[in-house]
Amino acid sequence: MAIRWLTLVPLLFIFVGVAFANHATPIVLGMPFLFFYMVLCIVVTSICMAIVYKFDPTNKEGK
Repeated sequence: MAIRWLTLVPLLFIFVGVAFANHATPIVLGMPFLFFYMVLCIVVTSICMAIVYKFDPTNKEGK
């Protein structure tokens, strides 16, 4: 199923992105950038998992 490939986005977002986001100097919303990036990773993961759950045919009712 093609929608299940969306579960790799948070994994790449966390493991690859943290190496590039490892900075403390820019402050975003009152947080150091790395902390803001990790909070953003949690939000993106939640959104991706909700999309996969919604469109995955194995979650349809009536089974």
